[in-house]
Amino acid sequence: MKKRYFYLITIQYLGYRFHGWQKQPKLKTVHLMIDKTMRFIMDGKPFKTLGSGRTDAKVSAEQGAFELFLEEKIEDETAFLELFNYNLPQDLRALSITEVDKDFNIINTSKIKEYVYVFAFGEKCHPFCAPLMTTVLDPLDIEKMKLGAKLFEGAHNFKTYCYKPSETGVFNREIDTCEIIENTLFTANFFPEKSYILKVRGKGFMRNQIRLMMGALIKLGKNEITLNYIQDSLKPESTEVMDYIAPASGLILHAVEFD
Repeated sequence: MKKRYFYLITIQYLGYRFHGWQKQPKLKTVHLMIDKTMRFIMDGKPFKTLGSGRTDAKVSAEQGAFELFLEEKIEDETAFLELFNYNLPQDLRALSITEVDKDFNIINTSKIKEYVYVFAFGEKCHPFCAPLMTTVLDPLDIEKMKLGAKLFEGAHNFKTYCYKPSETGVFNREIDTCEIIENTLFTANFFPEKSYILKVRGKGFMRNQIRLMMGALIKLGKNEITLNYIQDSLKPESTEVMDYIAPASGLILHAVEFD
């Protein structure tokens, strides 16, 4: 049996032109472009890649990760990373490479994910904002939204915030941090004078969960729902179905931390 070598590679990408992480027929995805580039630089040598999780179409990543499986050791990791970046498209970049052992599994290893959702309100923003920021033209009550975000912290039943939940889904999840703060992470001269971030940290999130949470907070900011509505929606007996998914382009995977 051949010896195998295992590497953890961290990446970042602008998701606006990608149809998410997962490979799909006839669609440009992040995983497709990574494997296409890897196939070129490996020059016929066997390899396999496995992502730490999926992101939806148009969702970006400040720091994502994938595992690389090889039959030959990388002798110069710095040179390998430089070659990989030289051949990746300009909206995708590798940040680091670290050799790991065979017991590391990027899917099963316990990890914390931090997402941020960037948004502004009250004015039509510059079109260049579109890949990174959602703009709500209506006025929003930010202070009420801050209170609403805190309601998501802790252990709750998040079935209301899962897109098309199955009968066998695990909806009891725990969120370590959920808060709305002023945006100082991302700046540009075409950004509005003031913008905001919903920051969420936790071990695992369901399909569209953060975008559904953000949708609820936008509705709260518009006074279309109440704080009591969000509280009740997190109870095990809730039968509510959240009807607004916030746009994907404001969502960014900000960090992945492995134990």
